[in-house]
Formats: sequence, C-alpha cells, structure tokens
Amino acid sequence: MALPLGDGVGGSRLRRQLESGGFAAGEYVKQLSQQSDGDRDLQEHRQRIQALSEETAQSLKRNVYQNYRQFIETAREISYLESEMYQLSHILTEQKGIMEAVTQALLLQADRDDPALAARRAASDPHSNPFLPLSAKEAAASEEGRQRTLTTLLEKVEGCRDLLPESPGKYLVYNGDLVEYDADHMAQIQRVHAFLMNDCLLVATWLPNRRGAYRYDALYPLEGLAVINVKDNPPMKDMFKLLMFPESRIFQAENAKIKKEWLEVLEETKRNRALSEKLRLEQEALPRAALPPPETTNPFDQEDEKEPPPEEETVDLSLEWIQELPEDLDVCIAQRDFEGAVDLLDKLNEYLGYKALSQPVRELRAKVDERVRQLTDVLVFELSPDRSLRGGPRATRRAVSQLIRLGQSTKACELFLKNRAAAVHTAIRQLRIEGATLLYIHKLCHVFFTSLLETAREFETDFAGNSGCYSAFIVWARSAMRMFVDAFSKQVFDSKESLSTAAECVKVAKEHCKQLSEIGLDLTFIIHALLVKDIKGALQSYKDIIIEATKHRNSEEMWRRMNLMTPEALGKLREEMRSCGMSSFDQYTGDDCWVNLSYTVVAFTKQTMAFLEEALKLYFPELHMVLLEGLVEIILVAVQHVDYSLRCEQDPEKKAFIRQNASFLYETVLPVVEKRFEEGVGKPAKQLQELRNASRLMRVNPESTTSVV
Repeated sequence: MALPLGDGVGGSRLRRQLESGGFAAGEYVKQLSQQSDGDRDLQEHRQRIQALSEETAQSLKRNVYQNYRQFIETAREISYLESEMYQLSHILTEQKGIMEAVTQALLLQADRDDPALAARRAASDPHSNPFLPLSAKEAAASEEGRQRTLTTLLEKVEGCRDLLPESPGKYLVYNGDLVEYDADHMAQIQRVHAFLMNDCLLVATWLPNRRGAYRYDALYPLEGLAVINVKDNPPMKDMFKLLMFPESRIFQAENAKIKKEWLEVLEETKRNRALSEKLRLEQEALPRAALPPPETTNPFDQEDEKEPPPEEETVDLSLEWIQELPEDLDVCIAQRDFEGAVDLLDKLNEYLGYKALSQPVRELRAKVDERVRQLTDVLVFELSPDRSLRGGPRATRRAVSQLIRLGQSTKACELFLKNRAAAVHTAIRQLRIEGATLLYIHKLCHVFFTSLLETAREFETDFAGNSGCYSAFIVWARSAMRMFVDAFSKQVFDSKESLSTAAECVKVAKEHCKQLSEIGLDLTFIIHALLVKDIKGALQSYKDIIIEATKHRNSEEMWRRMNLMTPEALGKLREEMRSCGMSSFDQYTGDDCWVNLSYTVVAFTKQTMAFLEEALKLYFPELHMVLLEGLVEIILVAVQHVDYSLRCEQDPEKKAFIRQNASFLYETVLPVVEKRFEEGVGKPAKQLQELRNASRLMRVNPESTTSVV
C-alpha cells in the first residue's frame, strides 16, 4: 500500500534526500536494491516516490497558476495605468489648446475694441506676440506656400493627381520614409513614404528604378485612423501601428526620435482636425437670429396673425464623447469589443432620441452608420460556418446577442441556424462507421439529438423576445432531421440489414426523439414521415423473403411428424413456441421427442411471429395497411398450401395429419396473430378476422374440392 507522503519520518527523509544537491539516481537505486528485503519493499518504495512525484507536480501546477494569475493582474494594472496616463496627457493637451485659443480670442477682441491699440502694437513689434493674427495678405501667402509645397511633393507620387482638385484646402503637415512590416510574422514587406496632411494620411511605395519617385498605395482619413505605440522588442524597435478597420499596418521609423515625432504629429493633427470639425458643427448648430417683423397699423393683419411655430430643439454635438464616437467605434471594432461598440451606439441613440435631424446630426449619423455596417460585417463573419465550430451553440451567443441589439434579429437567426447546421453536419461526418450497425446508430442518435437539444435551448435563450423567429427554427429542425435520416437510412436500410436490426435502430431513434419533449419540441411526426418510405421497403422485402422460404418448404413437404431426437431440442422448441404466444403447443407434442406437427408448419409459425414482433416495433399509423396486407399475404401462402394438400391427399393417415396441422394453424396460430396485432396496433384487424372465419367452411366440409381462399 502506498504510504502518504506527508506522514511519518520516512516521507520527510525521502523528500530531503531527493532534494539534496549531490543526489545521484544510480547510486540511490543501487543502495536501495541492496537494502530491500524483496519485491514488496521495492514496490512500496516505488509507490512513495510516485506519490512524491504527483505531489510535486500538483505543487508546481498551483505555483504556476498563482504566478499566472499575478501576471494577469499585473498586466491589467499596467494597462489601466497606461490608459490613465494617456487620458491625462490628452487632457493636458486639450487644456493647453483651450488656453491658447482663449488668449488668442481675448487679443482679437481687444484689437476689435481698440483699433488704435492694435495699430500701435503692430507698429512697435509685429512679431512680439505669437498669437497675433496674420493679415489677409500674409494668410493667403502662407496658404499658397503650403499648397505649393504639397503640390510639389505629390507630383512625385503616381496616381495622386486627382486628389488636390477635390480638396483645395488640403495642406502638408509632415512626411518621411518608413519601413512596413507584416503584422503577423513581423517580416519586412517594403519601404514606403508617408505624407501626413491636415485631414488624411497618404502612403506611397518606392519606385525601384526612379530616384525620389513613388507610387500611390493607400489614403486613410484621420477620422477613422487610430495610432498605437508598439513597444520595443529588439531587434524590432522604433515601430508604431496604424489601425484602419478592418486592417492594421505596422511601420518602423529610422530612429526613436523620428518615431516620437510621428506619434506626436499624428496625435496633434488628429486633435486639430477634430477641433476644427467641432467648431464647424457648433457654428452650423447655432440658431440664426430671426429679423423682427415690421410693425403694421393694419388691424386686420393683427387678427390674422398666428402663433409662430416652435423653434426646433437644437442638439448639442460638441460633447467630447460624441466628437470621439466614430474613432471609439473603430477602436472597439478593431479590438473585438463588440459589447462596447453596441453600448456606444445605444448611448448615442438614447441621447439623440426623436429630436429633429439637422444637417450636423445627419453627418454624424452617416459616419456612425458606416461603423454599424462594419460592425455588422464582423459579427456576420463571426457566425459564418467558415469559422471554428468548436464550443457548441454557446460560442455564438456573443455575436448573436449583439446583432439582436443592433436590430438584426432576422439575420442573427438565419446565421445562427446556418452555423448550427454546419456544426451538426460536421459532427455526423466525423463519426466513425463501426462494424456493428446498432453501435453506430447509438452514437449517431446521441450526437445528433444532443446537438439538436442544445441548439433548441440556446435558441430559446437568445431569441426569447423574438417569437417570430421560432418558425424559422422549426424549418431548420426539419432540414436537420432530414440530414439525420439520410445518414440513418444509408447505414440501416441501404446496407440491407435484417428486420430485427432495423427495428432496434428505429426504436433507438424514436427514444432519442422523445427527449426533445423536455423543451416542448415534438419531432416524432417528422421522423415518421421521413422514414416511412424506407420502412415500407424493408417490410415488403422481408415479407417477400418469408413467402419465398415458405413456398420452398411447401414444395418439399412430405407431411411427416417432427422428430427432434433429444429432449433438449424438444424443450428448446417448447420455449420458442411459448415465447411466440403458443401456450397450447404442449398438446401437439407426443412421446419421446416427437411433435405431431409438420416441420413446414412449425417453421412458418416461428417466422411469421418473428416478422409480426419486429414489424410492430416499426409500426406507426402510416404503416398500418402495409403491415396488415403483408401479414395476410404471408398467412395465405400457408393456408392455401394446407387447403390444397387436404383436397389432394388420398392417404387417410396423412389426411388426418394434414387436418391436425390445419387445426393448429386456424385454432392456435391465427388467433394469436390476431390478438398480438390488436395489442400492438390498438385496434382489431378485420382482414385477419375474415381469414380465420373462412376456415370454418373447410372444417365443416373438409372433403370439398372448392378452395375457400
């Protein structure tokens, strides 16, 4: 028995010995084998060492898990700190911009109030104050110079000639050479030259055979551009990442100084762009002062005057979170924070409400709608069957719930069901086809109906408030059931399995199908409708086999009593007939091992009752007439043969024996068949009653040469 490692002095001594620095495994084993009394001591020592190994492994797992948790918490704290530092830097920069704007506004206001003071200030030192506005001439010259510089640079970029005429206010802010790297493998891709303008970033690639010439590669508006600093990880250093949904690109600057300049100038240009856009929206949102109506002395005009229409409620779009909303949505989509993106959209919709749609609101809506389309595309891709199907139905809950929140319930329902159909199909295809059909059917039913049950529960959870989607689920369940029946029939019916095997397989499928009633879903009628054709074929095929076998035995019939040779064989036959429901079979057994019945009649009885029992396992109402007609056809073969033999036989002894077999068929076999059929189906069979009643004529007039059948 293994000793507990932590108990006793032996465990502690063994631990210290193994942990010692000079421990030698070979010497230790040699010494241990010399000191042991036999195999039992070695086995106990081995168990102690094994227990020590397991305890050490558990201790290492706990330490690794604890360190991993501490690492995650530390990384989270660092992320929070970095975010707070970034927010603090952003706030300080905004405060600086506000102070400069206020100072410039105060100086402008002072110049308007006292032109003489402005003239004296300009005459004394026109460059003493950096916040003094330029004259119209100087401003035009500065704008023309920046435009000319941009034109000169962009003339070197092929494919950019149509950029300037469309945006005459565009000017160059910063430009420089960069090296682009692959975002996944960090492999160098190409050298590029970036042109940062006041509203966009232009990326151009180098032309190898033309010095100082470039080819247009991409143009990114600053509103949808996110800049991320990439930490140095030698030899990968001086890099930064640009996020433009749905792609991202990594660039490397020449050195740390140039990288810092790029980061600063990108952030500054984005802020200036946002500030100018904010000012433009505020100016457009200001209500225009209406001119007072001219006074009139006409008393009739005063009577006809109506109350002025109420002024439209203005929407304040100058809030910081609204200005940064498009960029925040881009970041959430890039970081796969779908819940955060939908929360921002809900916040915006709640803020705007049913207020009037002014031009600024329409422009904001247009930007947001573009992000909504991007978010929808990402969520649709998350639910596509091309994605990994692992994780079960719950893995789709995140994307489905966000699509529903976006008002895309129909699309979410369609994609969810397509995803689950692909998952069910993949699970069925991955099943190994075992040699035993029943074993494979057990696995197939377990996989399919478990998946169907999980899908139904997840559907009910996700679409609880969308009752209109339930009809789509019923349609999907029917198509999934058809997929299951195809695999089921291919293995059970196409491979020509025996009727007993087919009956057991159908029974297993029905039992699994009943499990769906736990959630109020009954698909039994669907599986019946899909299987009825195959089951009819199996019943007819097995009926034909019985008829052919019976006819073959009839052709060789000698009308002799059965001799079973041994009491064991007789006892076995009695048990078989008793299991078939023939309780009066003992009266047909004679002395020793003889049976006062023909081998043909006994074999027919066993085969017919086996057919009836297996067919009742397959029974459902659509199969009633197929089963009944097949049963009547089988019985008629035996009845016709007995009738014909009774009319044609001349030997009185054999004729009496034939009459005894006929009595067994009509008085024992047919009533049992009729009773068992009624028990299995639930109603009597008129055709079987008529067949049994027809036998009375033959028993009353056995010498008749007219067939009663």
